[in-house]
Amino acid sequence: DKAPLSKSLLLVPSAISILLTLLFQHYQKFFTYNLQAIKEDFQIWRLVCGRTICLDLKDTFCSSLLIYNFRIFERRYGSRKFSSFLLGAWMLSALFDLLLVEIAEYVFGITINSLPSGFLGPVFALFVPFYSSIPRVQVTQVLGHFSITNKTLVYILGLQLLTSGSYIWILALSGLVSGICYNSSILKVHRILCVPSWVAKIFSWTLEPIFSSAEPTNEVRVGMGATVDIQRQQRMELLDRQIMMSQVAQMRRQRQQQGGMINWNRLFPPLRHRHNANYQDHHPSEQDTPPPTEVSEEQVARLMEMGFSRGDALEALRASNNDLNVATNFLLQH
Repeated sequence: DKAPLSKSLLLVPSAISILLTLLFQHYQKFFTYNLQAIKEDFQIWRLVCGRTICLDLKDTFCSSLLIYNFRIFERRYGSRKFSSFLLGAWMLSALFDLLLVEIAEYVFGITINSLPSGFLGPVFALFVPFYSSIPRVQVTQVLGHFSITNKTLVYILGLQLLTSGSYIWILALSGLVSGICYNSSILKVHRILCVPSWVAKIFSWTLEPIFSSAEPTNEVRVGMGATVDIQRQQRMELLDRQIMMSQVAQMRRQRQQQGGMINWNRLFPPLRHRHNANYQDHHPSEQDTPPPTEVSEEQVARLMEMGFSRGDALEALRASNNDLNVATNFLLQH
């Protein structure tokens, strides 16, 4: 849950990139992604260094923000599976880099001796599971026609990174192709290019004590400029979520013994239908509970793509008043 690998990828390469840019410029030559030296002199160490550390601070900033947003995959699948995806995407994108450079020289007559350096191939590869497994939820609209979703900012950062260099489109294309190959299990790549369990345990012992943060507190800090009404509303929503999670966790334990499905609407009312400001004094009866909400099949399909059963998806969406964010967060935590 603490995503130590994502934090290490955020801090260590960024710190090295800043040091190389500000203090140790004469060492930058060891981190250039020199294809000519790799192909002709077989300097494999240049491949490793050139595809790990960014020499452009703009690329460092954009890739760090993207890794921060993609840390959700490490929290969802675990550090070992996340690191296996990064390792497989790194190795596949390295091969596709060399292949695309040869194709560009053969078809267009363009000789490319070096490419932008950095951990860019795996970053672009992470857009594949981000597109396919993260649900798209509309946040607002601009000018009444253009929808702003919870994924818009990530795509804007990817576009900014794509336009930061002349040949970075090669890294982007090789990263996307490698992400598709690994994510779709073509040729069983995920079974071959994976991190062994003993390596994962070693990195777990070393990285987690350094990059793992403390557990989050039960109280949510409110912005300094928030009004009293906003603070009260946020506290009520936090209390609502805590009561909801404790009740459903208890019912899940009972369901293991009795069987059957959790009656979400019997346990708690949807958040949008709560009219009383004081939640502790509000005890809705079964007669006051609103009728079941019609669930969108598109949202059910998105939850099922994430691995949840259709029954749980339907009940979660009904209980959350068809709010995909609330339903997704609750299903992920239970």
